[in-house]
Amino acid sequence: MIEFSIFIAYLVLGISLVLIFFRLILGPSLPDRVVALEMLATLTVGFIAVYTLSNGVTAFLDVAMVLALTAFLAAVGFARLIAKGGSRDGD
Repeated sequence: MIEFSIFIAYLVLGISLVLIFFRLILGPSLPDRVVALEMLATLTVGFIAVYTLSNGVTAFLDVAMVLALTAFLAAVGFARLIAKGGSRDGD
């Protein structure tokens, strides 16, 4: 049962990754692309978590935690850029 659940998790994460890449490429505005980048980082953390569950290599959880913290700091930076009047494509 756990193997089936892991397969479904990989499938859902893969489909989400494709959809996120479309949003990242097509935009239409800078905030949409920033949200897509944040979602991409979240999906990567999800992939690492599922891989850790399937293989039992817990060392990758440290990598996932560092990636999540880095993505949070990037989100704060992008939010400050947008709030200070950075370029806004769709506005």
